[in-house]
Amino acid sequence: MSGVASWTRYLTPDARHRRLGLVCLAAGTMAGRVSTLHGRTLDCYALVFLSSGAGWLRWGGREQPLVAPTLFWLLPGVEHGYGPDAGGWNEWWALFDGPAARAYQDLGYLPRDEPVTPVADAAGLEVAFGALARACRPDDPSTDVLAAAAMHQLILATRRAAVPDPVADPVLATLLRDACLPVTVAAHARTLGLTEAALREATRRAAGCSPKEFVLRARLTRAKELLATTDLPVVAVAARTGYDDPGYFTRVFTRRVGLPPTRFRDQERRGPLP
Repeated sequence: MSGVASWTRYLTPDARHRRLGLVCLAAGTMAGRVSTLHGRTLDCYALVFLSSGAGWLRWGGREQPLVAPTLFWLLPGVEHGYGPDAGGWNEWWALFDGPAARAYQDLGYLPRDEPVTPVADAAGLEVAFGALARACRPDDPSTDVLAAAAMHQLILATRRAAVPDPVADPVLATLLRDACLPVTVAAHARTLGLTEAALREATRRAAGCSPKEFVLRARLTRAKELLATTDLPVVAVAARTGYDDPGYFTRVFTRRVGLPPTRFRDQERRGPLP
């Protein structure tokens, strides 16, 4: 390992910390001619960010080249190997686990099939990794909580740092713009020049859900705002959020929010005193 600049910090959070949903287990950095890994399998999640250099990743039975800036994810139970070319590389890494990690995977922040993500904003990722490093202090009794919070921020930073998806960005903008209009998924696809399957895939990649679910969330969010900040009757709120049938709107709202629109308004409505 001659010529390698590195640091590593391991943490041992207990069961109470795991109830927070996400725990950071370790973080570190290496620079230079780093040794390669072959045939390793983890029982947790890992994130590796290459800020400079090039190399390779073997994952899921296939090998692909890596050129910085890029990042890749390693999933529990998946055999993998990776390493730099002869010139070495600069590497940041973190190990993490918990039910929130699986939720991030369901939401599309962590991949299921494609581990490598090209990076457009390397500086932003270095800032996020630096914050994680500062949180991993053995002399601080709050380290495990601080590191969990920093790990959440790091996962979010990977989404912001990624090269923009040229299809997904206009898809979400269009769905959000027209969410409260009576537009079907098929009509959205035609407007965007996509097949319905391509629209579903682009929305899943960008938002971790189907177009129908994305539109529903946008409608309910707008409905909450109207209920909390205006005197509009429920019938009018339903109409403004794309529902011609106020009874159906009330059933959908109640099922997803957990209480009917009128009770939501009673709980949330606030305004200036007369």
